[in-house]
Amino acid sequence: MKRFFWFLVAGASGFAADAGMLALLLYVTPLGPFGARILAIAFALFVTWSINRAITFGRSRFPLVVEGARYSSVGIASAVLNYGIYAGILLLVPALSPLVAIAIASLLAMAFSWTGYSRFVFQK
Repeated sequence: MKRFFWFLVAGASGFAADAGMLALLLYVTPLGPFGARILAIAFALFVTWSINRAITFGRSRFPLVVEGARYSSVGIASAVLNYGIYAGILLLVPALSPLVAIAIASLLAMAFSWTGYSRFVFQK
């Protein structure tokens, strides 16, 4: 249960990094909500890996490069799922705030991430 709590903390931090970076990029660049989100997701992936590695799961039994590759594969798959949901929501409901769409998409992708990180990346 403690591990899942820290996973949620990492996820909340990743969400804040994702949403904050998206808001910043939308404000200071000509990127729209789709292009800016790709950069925001990459930033959030680094933030969550740092927290999950340091606190939630600890270092994996794999060398750092392998752990990073495994984490990235789960993270990218989760991000593709997250982005697909995000884009689908915005295409179906164009008037909806991109930040609301992020919240919905992130919650739905969370179960996939937990399973992948706990069983594929950081399994003992």
